[in-house]
Amino acid sequence: MADVWADSGLDLHVLLDPRRKVGSLEQALRAAIDDGSLVAGTRLPATRALAADLGIARNSVVEVYERLLGEGRLESRVGSGTWVRERILPQPSPSAVNRSTRFELDLRGGLPDASAFPRSAWLAAMRQALAEASSTALGYGAPEGVASLRTALAEYLARARGVRVHADDVVVTHGFGELLGLVAAAIAARGGRRIAVEAYGHGSHREVLAAAGLEPVPLEVDGDGAMVGRLHDIDVDAVLLTPAHQFPTGVPLSTPRRAALAEWAAKTGGIVIEDDYDGEFRFDGRSIGAFQSLAPDSTVYGGTASKALSPAVGIGWGVVPASLRDGVLAQRRRRGAATDAITQSALAVLIASGGYDRSVRTLRTRYRARRERLEAKLAEGAPDARVLGLAAGIHCLLELPDGVVEAAVVEAGAERGLRFDGLAAYAADPPTASSRPPTMVVGFGAPPDLRFEQAVAAVIGSIDAAR
Repeated sequence: MADVWADSGLDLHVLLDPRRKVGSLEQALRAAIDDGSLVAGTRLPATRALAADLGIARNSVVEVYERLLGEGRLESRVGSGTWVRERILPQPSPSAVNRSTRFELDLRGGLPDASAFPRSAWLAAMRQALAEASSTALGYGAPEGVASLRTALAEYLARARGVRVHADDVVVTHGFGELLGLVAAAIAARGGRRIAVEAYGHGSHREVLAAAGLEPVPLEVDGDGAMVGRLHDIDVDAVLLTPAHQFPTGVPLSTPRRAALAEWAAKTGGIVIEDDYDGEFRFDGRSIGAFQSLAPDSTVYGGTASKALSPAVGIGWGVVPASLRDGVLAQRRRRGAATDAITQSALAVLIASGGYDRSVRTLRTRYRARRERLEAKLAEGAPDARVLGLAAGIHCLLELPDGVVEAAVVEAGAERGLRFDGLAAYAADPPTASSRPPTMVVGFGAPPDLRFEQAVAAVIGSIDAAR
């Protein structure tokens, strides 16, 4: 057998047996269509050109195409060539479907509404970025990111989030997860061993920290946010927090605790990693600025375009203090990763044009309305359940009625095509998981407007079924 790359105007990779080229061509095409390598709608090379590439008679290629046409794998379009046909495969009977894996409605905490992506504004920004890009800009970029985006982010973060920042402080990453990994690795490289984390939070973040060589140490969370006073007692080199809107309990870090956190960083040299994942979305008119402004020399401020635009943009950023910047960039170079420069340039254009601010304002209005609709519907359909958490972000807590447990609600939700989690799923350890009454984390960002009422009804139905 031999790999053959047919360059018949349209590239086609096939595996041929030199002793039986025609038969192996037929088998290769059939297998590629059946396993999805050649997807429906793919145009195949013309028979004459493919025959010339493969060194076989054109009639032989015609014969192969005709057999696959007869089998329904290909279709011939007059004047347009031969294409892989859309095939309707047998569907499993309803009894064979595992409904627990069919999530038509996703209410996990922290997911934005993908349908709200500003397509026209993004397309215009991408076009402008490409039109203005020099040949140098299309080469390998600096590990810290494209200069125009770092400048735009510095202006935006200072204006909108109160961050104390210059463009040179900004490092652009693939998202907050990559930033967290780079910072954790830099802390470990200079001798750090332990990092405090909020007792409730993303399990994936704890995994990133552990993979970088830092031991996560849970820090209790109450109505004033993380109990940062304990930092003096647990011997950690850094702390990861969500000060503006604790994830997922939904409380802000109180003013006295912000002051205590800044004092701890100043006295110990500890590093604060601030995840400002949805800081722009507060609905009561009282914005909570970034903690970073209280301790800029000790704080890594992290943000992302995922909530204000879309996770598909794939861009996050960190404002990194001078004491860590070289270490973070060294980790970036070592990993050989770089964020897509064209997307960075487009985001810079969008921010500079005001398009990013407009997207934030639009989403703030939309999510405020959703939060209000969610509370109203729950008050009507599940009056003995209690909505908790700051009027902000794209999720809230729902404390369940007496006698209803999280696992039963999760299971009942899955039966209704609904995906969401109990608070215990975010706990760092078993004692934390059992420390609060049964509570669901309900995201209200992801469902498109047309399905939002259906999603809320599914939540209410899941609670009723779990009673």
